[in-house]
Amino acid sequence: MKSAHRKAIIAGMWLAATLLPMGALADALLHVGNLDTHLVLQAGPSAPRLLRLSGDTGPAWTGTVAVTLIDRARVNGKEAPLHWRFNRAASRVRADSVSLVYETGHPHLRLTWEWHARAPHGPLEHSIRIENRTAQELWIPLQDSFRFGWKVAANRALQQLWIDKGAGEAPPVGTHLQDVAEGYRWRGTSSSYAHPPKGEPREIIPYMLVRSPADTATTGWYLGVEFSGRVAMQLQRRGDMLEGRAGLDPEPGPFRTRLLPGASFTTPTVFLGASRGSVDDAGNVLRRWVRRVLNDPRTLRDPAYPLLTNNSWGSGMAIDESQARRMIDDSAALGFEMFHLDAGWFRGVGDWVPDPAKFPHGLAALADDAHRHGLKFGLWVDWAQAGDSTRPEAMSVIHAATRDWLTADPPPGWKPGEFKGITIDIGQPAAARWVSNELDRMVRDYHLDMLEHDGYVIAQGCDRADHPHATCDPKDVHRYEDQGFLWQDGPNSTDVSYHAARAYENIYRALRRKHPGLLLEICNDGGRMVDFGSASVGDYFSIVDAYDPLTNRQAFYDASHVLPPAMLETYVAQWPTPRIENFRYMLRSGMMGWFTLMLDTTKWSRSQHDTAIEELRLYKTVLRPLIREADLYHVAPRPDGKGWDGMEYIDAPRGRGVLYAFRGTDRGDTSHTFVLKGLQPQRRYRLHFHDGSAGDKVLRGSALMRTGVEVTLPLPDSSELVLLQAL
Repeated sequence: MKSAHRKAIIAGMWLAATLLPMGALADALLHVGNLDTHLVLQAGPSAPRLLRLSGDTGPAWTGTVAVTLIDRARVNGKEAPLHWRFNRAASRVRADSVSLVYETGHPHLRLTWEWHARAPHGPLEHSIRIENRTAQELWIPLQDSFRFGWKVAANRALQQLWIDKGAGEAPPVGTHLQDVAEGYRWRGTSSSYAHPPKGEPREIIPYMLVRSPADTATTGWYLGVEFSGRVAMQLQRRGDMLEGRAGLDPEPGPFRTRLLPGASFTTPTVFLGASRGSVDDAGNVLRRWVRRVLNDPRTLRDPAYPLLTNNSWGSGMAIDESQARRMIDDSAALGFEMFHLDAGWFRGVGDWVPDPAKFPHGLAALADDAHRHGLKFGLWVDWAQAGDSTRPEAMSVIHAATRDWLTADPPPGWKPGEFKGITIDIGQPAAARWVSNELDRMVRDYHLDMLEHDGYVIAQGCDRADHPHATCDPKDVHRYEDQGFLWQDGPNSTDVSYHAARAYENIYRALRRKHPGLLLEICNDGGRMVDFGSASVGDYFSIVDAYDPLTNRQAFYDASHVLPPAMLETYVAQWPTPRIENFRYMLRSGMMGWFTLMLDTTKWSRSQHDTAIEELRLYKTVLRPLIREADLYHVAPRPDGKGWDGMEYIDAPRGRGVLYAFRGTDRGDTSHTFVLKGLQPQRRYRLHFHDGSAGDKVLRGSALMRTGVEVTLPLPDSSELVLLQAL
């Protein structure tokens, strides 16, 4: 059965719309998959089952437990047990998707358990939708997006990979690869604004990979969550069982959410894929899938993506019109493609109009000036923050209507910061409408090509009783200040976050429909909202909020394991560069993905200007095509600033690539050998050392992947780009 199914998939039948006869569904073995991932499912009488996960080679992962469906609902203040029964007639099975429907009688709920292959390669997506088919409001408990229980031999060696978020600064570890032995227990969380206490575990990019390194093919599987709200993932090993879950975070809980008559609740979508090979092999499959399935195809069709960007934050809040125009002039001369006006342009928090003293001609005139210079124009805004403006159009704690949208009332004497206020709950429909209209106005009035959102956007705590989310006893709410924001954590936090995250998705998708081609940057104080939900509505992430070369490379090393490099923005800020080699090192440390400079380039020396022009030209002609399309390999340990580190791109079909080589501060370590990956063993490759640290070499792929290539740099904090071309 498996072999026949695989041949059908390879023949392209995963796209076919063939339906199985309804009578064949109950207790039948159902197959869904693509070229990389194949699932065997079963429609049990009261719950579905995931029986097997397999890839194109290697052993399968065998499921042992039925899906856990919610077993109760609250109606008219009373608990009602739920007894699910399979609805054969409403269910559908195709080669690329399965929808199994279960219903309860009293109260009448319909649950749809779905799997979908949206691309010929990569993972499958899964979600659960629960519909209220009664005429009454009811409350339901937390339904996990996905629970798993794989049967594994007790002596089978396993490893787990997970990645920390940048979350303001690069974490001390960042990329974790841990042995999964008997008794292993792990829990990772992700939210819309990571703010972990010192010494506590960091929030994760919501993804994990489990692999068997002892297997010849190094087989495994990976799981991720496509959601920007509060989610959690768990993994544990007991005896011959490997168990876990993914979905909304049940803590602090207990979770509950309201279902109005005719309304539905959908769990955060997860993706599940089979993997084979190295950690980077799994990452390359996933990154291609994210580009194909989650990213905006209009963005990817632009050959200038990712854009070379110059950002005004090097001057902080002091930016004004005259300096912005000077930066636009110099950006065009250097070869940049977008000018990004950061914070400092507005009248006040929540009052998103230009400060007339600093920008007397407004922002549209500045955007038009950028356009005349051949540049796109981008703008920073923290659109979910309310201030204390008296203008009737502003989002303000003073106005009765907008005050009701706040997550909490301000304390006595409260004043907003320079660019931080009190977060509103965009899960409240009126607040979401205001944000939608305000963003549309700014894009139109200010002639924007790019919009950056920053700060705390998706509320994950709210004490209001008249918002759509669940309420809780005020005694159970923890109120405090952190990162300049007011916070409320309580039993309802995950439901607050759920509604706000859904509103965020709707706001940004509507904005895209109104303004096709508008670029959207996800910032959130540098890397606090790096997740797959944001990847489906935005075009790129600020992945860290510290801007030195080492931090940029560390953050890129981590996030590039799971997200397309073109989406990963690092900001390059002022850093000591006594030699031109140090200057190149600074620039290139931010040039492995989306490059944004955060300096006033009018203060550069002539030598730095000329060097930057050459580096930007090289980025456009050689590096950017690889960043967009090539496979990525982590060919050195995570950067520590002392030793060597490096990254390799290789576009195997076109036979071209690049090795980024960085030397740290260790004065005795002048040479390093990088063992390359992803090459074709029998092909010969010409290696060109761009800065001339060595002469050209011609070597076979087998030699480069076995013994590697040596790079020698005499100066600390320097770099080299080794360009590869197959002959």
